[in-house]
Amino acid sequence: MNSSASPLPLRPLGTSGLQVPTICLGTMTFGTQNTEAEAHAQLHHALEAGVTFWDTAELYPTNPVSAETYGDTERYIGNFFSIHGGREKVVLATKMAGPGRPHIRKGSGFAPASIRAALEDSLARLKTDYVDLYQLHWPNRGSYHFSQQWAYAGPESPMLKQTTARVEEDMLATLETLGALVKEGKIRHLGLSNETAWGTLTYLALAQKHTLPRMVSIQNEYSLLCRLYEPELAEISLRENISLLPWSPLAGGILSGKYFGGARPEGSRITLPGYSGLSRLTPHTQSAADAYTSLAHQHGLNPAQMALAFTLTRPYVASTIIGATTLAQLKTNIAAAHLVLSPEVLEGIEAIYRNYTMPY
Repeated sequence: MNSSASPLPLRPLGTSGLQVPTICLGTMTFGTQNTEAEAHAQLHHALEAGVTFWDTAELYPTNPVSAETYGDTERYIGNFFSIHGGREKVVLATKMAGPGRPHIRKGSGFAPASIRAALEDSLARLKTDYVDLYQLHWPNRGSYHFSQQWAYAGPESPMLKQTTARVEEDMLATLETLGALVKEGKIRHLGLSNETAWGTLTYLALAQKHTLPRMVSIQNEYSLLCRLYEPELAEISLRENISLLPWSPLAGGILSGKYFGGARPEGSRITLPGYSGLSRLTPHTQSAADAYTSLAHQHGLNPAQMALAFTLTRPYVASTIIGATTLAQLKTNIAAAHLVLSPEVLEGIEAIYRNYTMPY
């Protein structure tokens, strides 16, 4: 293994023509776990460190998601630009929330009018005229992420309510609306999040058939503990040139090593009331995380850096999304961009993966 100083490596973001650093700053803690002053300190350090790819969402902050804090993360970022400038240096990504949150446009999902309203509100909060990457936070038809699975039983199943033709009609209407916003200059590029193989291919096919903007990226969960992206979506990424932007590459902090052996440090995310990832930390997950932490220690590595560097060994990953609540964590995570994992470490990872293929 070896590490070096900045600049950060750059990779192409799908077919966008953009080059982005291999580390993307995630911001979902801004507004609950981080104050605005702390958020601004992170944003300032990110710029100095060459992390010029930032990801946010209208839904944020999280832990917990609430009507009271809705939009605060985007506001913090917008205030940073207003005070410090630097918007032109940043590839800025945000996301429109899909259906299911009553406090966000009554859970209306990706209806054309809702798309325009969502974007306009995000632009106002972010204090910018455009976003570089606008992402659909999850499908209109349900999601298999967040420890959920598709529900097929019963007539009320999201998968059975609508015909395939109707779903494709809705997706086309979504693309047409987004395409109009691209023409207006308010969006530069489009992306998906928490999407499936079928959904990704359908969006790509509709864009080609109707000469509409193409999705350039997909932001799905991917880590040592969650490799659902393999193999179907991974091949789609490679063959169709649609980049993966892994979220939760540390599995909500579980792969950081701080919970090793059952430790629960005071103030850590997992001790917060309403933490949505608590169900992930089962005894089986604990064993898997401890095995990866032990492997890192055997090779003199920081467990969090090893986990982040693993995602960057995947040729379909453009940039991995990190989050931090302290500047020390942020600096540690950014440094993972320069870590090269040896064949011995990669072999050890695969050996552990065979024993813990789906720990949560």
